[in-house]
Amino acid sequence: MSRTIMLVPIGAGVGLTSVSLGVLRAMERKGVRVSFFKPIAQSRQGGTQPDLTSSIVRASSNLTVAESFPMAEARELIRNDQVDVLLENIVARFKESTKDSEVALIEGLVPTRKHTFANEINFEIAKTLDAEIVFVAVPGTDSPAMLQERIELACSNFGGLKNKQISGVIVNKLNAPVDDAGQTRPDLSEIFDDADMAKVANAEMPQLLSNSPVRILGCVPWSIDLIATRAADLASHLHAEIVNKGELETRRIKSITFCARSIPNMVEHFRPDSLLVTSADRPDVIVAACLAAMNGVKIGAILLTGGYEIPQQILDLCKDAFATGLPVFSAPGNTWQTSLALQSFNLEVPADDKERIEFVYDHVASHIDAQWVESMLEGAVRSARLSPPAFRYQLTEFARRANKRIVLPEGDEPRTVKAAAICAERGIAECVLLGNPEEIKRVAAQQGVELGAGVTIIDADSVRENYVARLVELRGAKGMTEVVAREKLQDSVFLGTMMLENDEVDGLVSGAVHTTANTIVPPFQIIKTAPSASIVSSVFFMLLPDQVLVYGDCAINPDPDAGQLAEIAIQSADSAAAFGIEPRVAMISYSTGESGKGADVDKVREATRIAQEKRPDLIIDGPLQYDAAIMENVAASKAPNSPVAGKATVFVFPDLNTGNTTYKAVQRSADLVSIGPMLQGMRKPVNDLSRGALVDDIVYTIALTAIQADQQNA
Repeated sequence: MSRTIMLVPIGAGVGLTSVSLGVLRAMERKGVRVSFFKPIAQSRQGGTQPDLTSSIVRASSNLTVAESFPMAEARELIRNDQVDVLLENIVARFKESTKDSEVALIEGLVPTRKHTFANEINFEIAKTLDAEIVFVAVPGTDSPAMLQERIELACSNFGGLKNKQISGVIVNKLNAPVDDAGQTRPDLSEIFDDADMAKVANAEMPQLLSNSPVRILGCVPWSIDLIATRAADLASHLHAEIVNKGELETRRIKSITFCARSIPNMVEHFRPDSLLVTSADRPDVIVAACLAAMNGVKIGAILLTGGYEIPQQILDLCKDAFATGLPVFSAPGNTWQTSLALQSFNLEVPADDKERIEFVYDHVASHIDAQWVESMLEGAVRSARLSPPAFRYQLTEFARRANKRIVLPEGDEPRTVKAAAICAERGIAECVLLGNPEEIKRVAAQQGVELGAGVTIIDADSVRENYVARLVELRGAKGMTEVVAREKLQDSVFLGTMMLENDEVDGLVSGAVHTTANTIVPPFQIIKTAPSASIVSSVFFMLLPDQVLVYGDCAINPDPDAGQLAEIAIQSADSAAAFGIEPRVAMISYSTGESGKGADVDKVREATRIAQEKRPDLIIDGPLQYDAAIMENVAASKAPNSPVAGKATVFVFPDLNTGNTTYKAVQRSADLVSIGPMLQGMRKPVNDLSRGALVDDIVYTIALTAIQADQQNA
């Protein structure tokens, strides 16, 4: 281990867990082998519960997490003037768990009324572990000068500005809504519609702090998504009775409205991700909210108070709304009691809320100083494996640099609309949404999405005629007429493909609604294969906990012959290399080496020979069984002399049946993310989505497509 970094909070409420997660993710993105250690467990609820950050890191990553020292035992040692004994225990845990890391991230104690000794103990731990100190602060209502003064005061408690172990400060919660005392309160009051919360105008804080004697290592803006809790968590907190479960586990709450006014004055608050709180004896509010849900407004949930029974006639009226996934639950108290219970809700992210945790990781990481993170590798050796966070970060960075325009034929599909907005916000690509502009805007409004710069909406009806003549020209030999061309162009994928053929866009992504055949047939007919390719195939990027693997072909070719399989192997290896994965290609079969006989294994053996002959620069071996390809101990006995066995990164399956089954079995049983299928061998990039694709799946597929377009133009 070469570096130890300790995050030290300047006061309570700085969002220490979020900053810890962001720093860990920023390091992972750069390929740093990092471990995490909270020396003394500090649960907000007290007692013996594990600390939140350690729980989240264990549940959401494959990082090494050292065991924290129990708070009760630590307090007893401190009370009995045995700090040396405490520090010895901490060192022992630290050394054992961080010996294989390039960087160890230490999270200090938060000063609270119960833990007034936090600063003193943090300083002792930092000295004992020879840790570089990074303070974590929030602006609150402070001016830059006042914040700088607080930072300098904190430094004075840790040896002063002359202490060379003080590396800098991370400023969190820029522009957060705060109360009069300058606190971002850990309750839901800050997202009540009627809450009188100030929003501090400190957007220029980073520039104003640029002359600070303490280096600014990150300025993290506040976002409502950081505290967007699941409806299920609120229901659990309130001990609510579930009236309609719907999408209770997945819908999120970003605002709360107490429905105490007449319907005309409430309708504007019936918006996506809103919790509507109303007495159960207000059927007018319930029915109005259900009408909004039936019209596509994805209301977060309805919370009923007062303990009244909902008449069966009202429930019958609401059936269609309930079918949209609208969660409805009932709290036992009246509205006033319920509002007090809501304000006591803990907004810290639960360790099992994977979606929100992932947002926290990436949001904070994107605002950490990249040069500081890269400095962590000075004098250290990088791991050869590309971790999933590093791969996803690399995708978005490559896509930003490519600056491409991607057409999305399913322009009014809700997930696609959200993905387009995210791509625009992150600068991943300019997305072109094909469809009826009014319908697209309506869907965006229902999803709570703003389509601004970076998203182009094209009315399919107004441009369709532009491509009739060209389609006839391209497909005339196949019997294409103007009448048939107009009919074909009613299909948005055909229309998007013609835009791609005409160089108006750089790539196409479809499949959230369309089948694979619907998505790839038009490009096969119009775009065709690249000059250097004899076959179109596909790969999936499988994001395992500690590395990314490439699987091909799991989506296109049912039963390739030996020559085609060799081409798939070469294409897959080139795709892996293009995305930063060192290609070591395993040709998968039911047999390893020369042990098996039969037509199927002979095909893989011949494909391996052809691929090796065509591309001697690639590391390709086969036939290999899957376990021999991925597990070093199995490889040692089954294929001891193989350059690939035990360390394969690219897996080429003998047929579609094997490939598709394997990728889905690994994905589902290991609960991991797969990105793809990414098509290989097309003259211009076209990629297919699963119809069950999540918004993030679409975002990353758009990024893949943009990168492919850039590589093909290079």
